[in-house]
Amino acid sequence: MRLLTISVSLSLLVISSCAYTIKIRDGRTAFERKQFATAIPMLRKEFEKADLRRERGQLAFLIGESYRHNGQDDKALDWYVKAYENNYGTEALKAKAYALKRTEQYALARETFRTLGIEIGSRYEYRKEITACDIAEAWVKDVPYSGWTIQSAAFNSTQNDFAPARYPDGRIVFTTDRNTAGNSEKYSWTGNRYMNLMVVEPDNASPQLLFADASGSITNAGVCTLNKNGTELFLSRSVGYSKGDDAFNKLFVCSRSGTEEEWSAPEQLPFQKDKVNYMHPALSSDGNTLFFAANDTDGWGGYDLCAMQRNPRKESGWEEPVILGRNVNSSGNEVFPTIDADTLYFSSDGLPGMGGLDLFKSYRTDRGWTPPFNLKAPVNSGYDDFSFLVLTTAPKNTFKRPGELVRTGLLSSNRKSEGAKGGDDIYRFEQRIPLPKPVPPDTAVVRVVTPKLILDVYVLEKIHADPGDPNSIVIGRKPLTAAAVNAEFSGKNQSFNTNNEGFCRLELSESTDYAFSASFPGYLSDKARFSSKGIARDPNNPVQYFELEIVLDKIYRQTEIVLENIYYDYDKWDIRKDAEPSLDRLAEILRQNSDIKIQLGSHTDCRGNDAYNLGLSQKRAQSAVSYLISKGIDPSRLSAAGYGETSPAASCACARCTEAEHQMNRRTTFKIE
Repeated sequence: MRLLTISVSLSLLVISSCAYTIKIRDGRTAFERKQFATAIPMLRKEFEKADLRRERGQLAFLIGESYRHNGQDDKALDWYVKAYENNYGTEALKAKAYALKRTEQYALARETFRTLGIEIGSRYEYRKEITACDIAEAWVKDVPYSGWTIQSAAFNSTQNDFAPARYPDGRIVFTTDRNTAGNSEKYSWTGNRYMNLMVVEPDNASPQLLFADASGSITNAGVCTLNKNGTELFLSRSVGYSKGDDAFNKLFVCSRSGTEEEWSAPEQLPFQKDKVNYMHPALSSDGNTLFFAANDTDGWGGYDLCAMQRNPRKESGWEEPVILGRNVNSSGNEVFPTIDADTLYFSSDGLPGMGGLDLFKSYRTDRGWTPPFNLKAPVNSGYDDFSFLVLTTAPKNTFKRPGELVRTGLLSSNRKSEGAKGGDDIYRFEQRIPLPKPVPPDTAVVRVVTPKLILDVYVLEKIHADPGDPNSIVIGRKPLTAAAVNAEFSGKNQSFNTNNEGFCRLELSESTDYAFSASFPGYLSDKARFSSKGIARDPNNPVQYFELEIVLDKIYRQTEIVLENIYYDYDKWDIRKDAEPSLDRLAEILRQNSDIKIQLGSHTDCRGNDAYNLGLSQKRAQSAVSYLISKGIDPSRLSAAGYGETSPAASCACARCTEAEHQMNRRTTFKIE
């Protein structure tokens, strides 16, 4: 199943629909409420009735997105094609390219990515995806020499079954949305039941509810993990904090004594922040380290892998969580960690892979975690592959010949392979010593390379759909040649200029934090960070390359730029917590560009009288200014302007404006003077 605006398995289980229900009257509203199973038939009816080509393109794209979110990439692909044919533009072509890749049509995907790069005017943007298609094709050809076999588990259903974990008595506990006694309610995202935990003998086809008492069961349960003796169970669950607000995943722990069957009521772990998702717990074999995924804004982007250590001397019983380093985490999503001895297995859509989520492994060394290694085909596919669980491993340091067993285990995937039951399925795997792959004669080249860590720093600019409108959608990025880059590390400063390909290269020192700043005439300066701490050298790859991107915004003077996610409570002008990150980002821009002054503007929708809206918007704009001043910005660089309802962004008659159009009109902006 899928989640977010990029391809990520629904098994992430972020229940981000609001805690209250509203009456769904049309497909767009259902889509906005993330009720994709409801949205699809409604949108398809609206598509058939639509007369205008532009409207048909918009509806076709929403249908494609709805299918994608529910893990039906083959159906999504057909609708992305229809959207592109109906002039939806590069967003539809981009969605088509990724859908082709996820459905393993690599040759067509490669050509579509190339066409997309030409259309947006940047070969840079999709160069990695084109290379990934080449690599995926090569991995598929090498499957006969991989040593891996993959077979569907006996206990799969036609619904979603995923995230197997080891139960202490040798059984397997997993997450499912099949119809069970403990989950009669349907989830409108998928049209299936809410999630529950079931337990099964590895070769059995008849799983049972883990929490047998339906009235007291832990329903809507996500991924779980247990300690060795079965006295602790960690799991993720969605939590709604208030009516009308989104629900977020949090980590919980249950306990029991060794002789008891019943688990205690789940208790939320104490370190978790509001409005941050925490999920996919994985406990180390000694029970002292808990790994999980979180989308904390302090991370590297998307979902990052984190770890925290048990500490009985702390009141909470745990140290504060630590986000794993950039050598493991990417700007995408790293999720579903599992641990086997010193090896960390996890899934990522931000590292080079075959399509959706790919499985990777990394080893723990004295210096940290090694760069991730893609497990390749047939472990990975174009679809989402995740939750890699090792069950048995051959003893180390034993002589192994081709065909001998290395390890067995389970993994989850929504691939469309032989034996797939539907949705997410659980697969058994065996890894054996592979047969030697034929090597063409006289092609081996031996190179001796001094071990190095190399970082390429790219400076990029956004490509807007309308080059003159900074509020138009961003369709890509392209490199800036001759941009100035400054690096600060270990008390030193080093300056560079980007080359014709838009990057500068430097060799990294070990265990060092780097702070980069970039500037270019006519653009807002910005900064980024990188750390080589925790990066262990890979003995099989003595030269390790990393990339860092710094994206600069073009300066549009006297042009209003909308600040995203700035909302106010009804009839109030206080800065809400969820607005702070956007204003913090603006404050950082102002610190990086000390020579600019800005005007903060606030707009209301058309409801309410003119004088009231004008006064309310002025108070809201002043609140934003006051917040920036509290962050250390010189008041002389800031001004506030309330526009009321005088400059609507959506041109609709007030009585006929949709809620989405009213929201578009209720906006906070800044203007560089």
